[in-house]
Amino acid sequence: MTSTDQDTARLREHTVAERERLAGLLAGLTPEQWAAPSLCAGWRVREVVAHVTMAYRTSTWQFLRGMIAARFAFDRYADRAARADTARMSDPELLAALRDNIHHPWRPPGGGAAGALSHDVIHGLDVTEPLGLPAAPADRIATVLGNGGKRSFAYFGVDLGGVRLRAEDSDVVLGDGAPITLSTKEILLIVTGRTAVPRN
Repeated sequence: MTSTDQDTARLREHTVAERERLAGLLAGLTPEQWAAPSLCAGWRVREVVAHVTMAYRTSTWQFLRGMIAARFAFDRYADRAARADTARMSDPELLAALRDNIHHPWRPPGGGAAGALSHDVIHGLDVTEPLGLPAAPADRIATVLGNGGKRSFAYFGVDLGGVRLRAEDSDVVLGDGAPITLSTKEILLIVTGRTAVPRN
């Protein structure tokens, strides 16, 4: 097995473990928690879960048709799809969509195994943070940050100018400038635009 194969296998192991972890947490939610606001603006917990599981029930043709209808704006398409799915699926059905696809091989276009892990970990935080539930392990979040790169996180439009974020529970270091020590989880929330960039 090449080093690339080993890296892919490790990312895959993390992805499966994260889906198992999230499914276990979601199984204990009350209806009120499923309806609670997430970190994704305008989405409740159930919309986030619908989005996370969307790829498991969406064919290539359905995706293309939805993108055309959304004038090729992915965020618009994703929002419409999440709202449509939650309108027709119950919370137990959304949970089953995750549980039944823990080993699904889906990878985002151009994102590979790292993209699949990032998708699940980031949206997992969108659910667990507002509900006060445990986050993914620091090493898993560090793996996401280590495989992201500037291009990946540029999508979120976060400016780390003048700030150097250093993790206290992993070897993650991002940015140049005044050092600020935070948890690995807090750094991921910052670079994905979930929380503001701290300034000294």
